[in-house]
Amino acid sequence: MRVVTPKQMSKIEDKSEKLGVSKKQLMENAGKALAGLIDDYCRKEDNSAPEERSIVFLAGTGNNGGDCFAAANILVYRGYRITIINVGGMPSSELAKEMFGRLPKDRIEFIDGFRSGNVEAAIEAAELDYMTLPQAKSLEAQAKKNLNPLDTILLQEKRRMGLVKGAILCANVIVDGVFGTGFHGSLDKDIIGMFGIGTSAYKIAVDVPSGGNCTSGTITPGVFKADETITFGFLKSGMTQYPLKKYCGRITVADIGIPPKACEVIERERKYYRIERNQFPSFPPKREKDAHKGIFGNVLVIAGSSSMRGAAAFAALGALRSGAGKVRIASVEKCIDTVSVLVPEATYLELECDDYGFMLYDPNLQLLQTAMKTADAVVIGCGMGVTPDTVALTKFVVQNAKCPVIIDADGINCIAADIDILLKKQTDVIITPHVGEMASLLNCENSMVADNRIVSAEKYAEQYDITVVLKGAGTIIADSRTTAANHTGNAGMSCGGSGDVLAGVIGSAVAQGCEVFDSACAGVYIHGLAGDAAAEKLGMEAMLPRDIIDCLSDSFRILKEKMNSK
Repeated sequence: MRVVTPKQMSKIEDKSEKLGVSKKQLMENAGKALAGLIDDYCRKEDNSAPEERSIVFLAGTGNNGGDCFAAANILVYRGYRITIINVGGMPSSELAKEMFGRLPKDRIEFIDGFRSGNVEAAIEAAELDYMTLPQAKSLEAQAKKNLNPLDTILLQEKRRMGLVKGAILCANVIVDGVFGTGFHGSLDKDIIGMFGIGTSAYKIAVDVPSGGNCTSGTITPGVFKADETITFGFLKSGMTQYPLKKYCGRITVADIGIPPKACEVIERERKYYRIERNQFPSFPPKREKDAHKGIFGNVLVIAGSSSMRGAAAFAALGALRSGAGKVRIASVEKCIDTVSVLVPEATYLELECDDYGFMLYDPNLQLLQTAMKTADAVVIGCGMGVTPDTVALTKFVVQNAKCPVIIDADGINCIAADIDILLKKQTDVIITPHVGEMASLLNCENSMVADNRIVSAEKYAEQYDITVVLKGAGTIIADSRTTAANHTGNAGMSCGGSGDVLAGVIGSAVAQGCEVFDSACAGVYIHGLAGDAAAEKLGMEAMLPRDIIDCLSDSFRILKEKMNSK
């Protein structure tokens, strides 16, 4: 599925207008799509007639408000009870003004959801908000008294706020059209109060929940929490990332009539997409009747230590379970003794170790150099430890490997202090950091990476001409030209060892001839799909990385079913 950034979407809309589909037509189409979504929900899921349903639009001053007005104009003539709360002021963009002017004023209830300039100081002094409204009887009692001008302003404001709160509490559907994809900054405390009113209404966000950053996927305090988000034209990049994705609820991408040629305006820019099955058709390769193990690649796994033996087993099993023809594990004796019981299908290369059970450099160099010559992919780092010798080994592999190299876990930590070693590579490199490892590479706080996941992966991929797999919910895969976001997987995979499995799956895809970027995407997608299958069988709380390995067969079965259903 194609994904765009907000800036790219703006360029596409401008180009669309030049191709004969005006922004007004796009807004009208967006209004139709929004109205259709609301109508379908009320009739099918809520099983109710229009006249029984109250729809409240929280409309901003810009084009998101215009989308709301366009939808309201359709729904009111279908019999729905429509209330429009103008949040932040009256419409300001020309398109929003035009859509607002079309509304039948006698059939819709309008409420000012904003303060006039004259009362701002008084309201601030009184510290009013939507959650501290007086009872109606209290208002009536105050009205009977002789009020000074300030009290009169405050009383009027409380009444207005009471209308806002009452409309929201009585709504069956609440539509958030306050801010759009260009939002940045913070939400006004009154908007936060409005969003925070407790209600059982179905909540729909227009294009993006207000308070969400559609570029990075971050949110600001008080963000609208939607049950469903309808976004127009294309999915936006930030909506593939958490925490914003969590606040979007179910996401519907609506076609609003953008001409296909309009997308040509961004063809030379970075491409974005959400990973889907049809984006790596060559993996897994078809198994002909006369196939043999040599056809499906040789993966060399340089991993493990005396104290971290399971990592090597997980990486090897990930590679084998995803179709690799041969897997060879290069590790220390104690690790091999354990892993050979768990993975008898692999072959082994015993490496000398120091007194602490970590690989040495000098005695093992010739062995590894020979092993790399017959490998189709090298996976290095899982459970390897970080010592002067493992640092030297990792650098040697990066500089001398002729086949693609997948660097995971300790392998990433081994090159973090001398990351420019990547500029000396002779082949394609994939790194698979989690947020903490990415922060180490960038020499910054974890929070900086967490808040800028997409740009962190992209800039690093561009700088070193590598593929970056930034793991986590909504894993990002980026190379110098393309960014992909994954949507498979679940929180049950948040367990030590899951990343080792992933490294093995990616190595397997590379060894079987899949292009490097496609291998990273396929590995992440299939790994997540196996995690989903494991969660379905065992529950997220009980599943382990070994269950992900066991469910890789389910991943391939599901993929085949999807292909056969097309």
